[in-house]
Amino acid sequence: MAVVTVVDITAGPSVGFLPLVSLGPAFAGLSGGWRRTAFIGALALLLCLGLGMYDGLFAGRRGYTALASVAGVTAAGLVAAVTRQRREAELASVRSIAEVAQRVLLRPVPRSAGHLRVGVSYTSAVAEARIGGDLYEVVASPGGVRVVVGDVQGKGLEAVETAAVVLGAFREAAHDEPDLRSVGARLERVADRELQGEKFVTAVLAEVADDRSVTLLNYGHPAPLIVRADGKVHFAEPPRHALPLGLGIHAAEGPEPYRADFAPGDQLLLYTDGVSEARDRANRFYPLDERAGLLEDPDPESALQALREDLVQHAEGPLHDDAAMLLLRYQGR
Repeated sequence: MAVVTVVDITAGPSVGFLPLVSLGPAFAGLSGGWRRTAFIGALALLLCLGLGMYDGLFAGRRGYTALASVAGVTAAGLVAAVTRQRREAELASVRSIAEVAQRVLLRPVPRSAGHLRVGVSYTSAVAEARIGGDLYEVVASPGGVRVVVGDVQGKGLEAVETAAVVLGAFREAAHDEPDLRSVGARLERVADRELQGEKFVTAVLAEVADDRSVTLLNYGHPAPLIVRADGKVHFAEPPRHALPLGLGIHAAEGPEPYRADFAPGDQLLLYTDGVSEARDRANRFYPLDERAGLLEDPDPESALQALREDLVQHAEGPLHDDAAMLLLRYQGR
């Protein structure tokens, strides 16, 4: 508005810069509140009136046309400011509800459980979303530390609802059931009962006891990655592949529990396919086993942050699928 005033005074009335004073309330309506927009609009009207009198424009229609233009833009800016503020308030309310839902569904995992240190990383593929279709949980039970990481087929609110069903069943079963096979069987019953249509959930369950081993149960999920204290890396593949949770109606055999050594200094990384199937521009999958060296940071959360940053760099942009990672680090004792 100051620039328009200077240019109008310098160039004179013949050039016709006066209506550009309305840019002030226009931008105010886009960026400020309604009070600021009203103040800028009133100031613009005063400038327009003063410049119009200085230029002698009120002898004809040009001065009144400029005043009408500024008044109209100010009114439109006020409407835009009020509408934007209402939408911002609604968005803030939705975000707060999403944060509450995240705390209920994906509660913060304990930083330590027994002789384990735990870190978790979760990235939703939906912009501005706090939660999605991936799930994880860590429970310290009488039988050992029990963990689940899963991936719900689909996205959106239906996927969140399915994740809530599976997590609720796991939290109860992890405390009640005597072994990991029983926990898995209970999850299968709940999934077969609750999931309708073609919905399913891939999941891997883990139980870390005090015998320096980990028991795994895999329902069609990517195999966990084990990083040894000496730096050796391998995937803990199941002896036989099984169907995901929710597809028990096909009467296929369930998964068999299998064991792997898990000693002090070792790390176990459970993740979803949003990590392992992230692709670069050349359509190459993320080489998770080759990037295991990024997990050397003493803090599990920082180690996962480094891995997540490398994953995003590999994808060269936002991830196209939810990506969850849960790291269990066996503390030496």
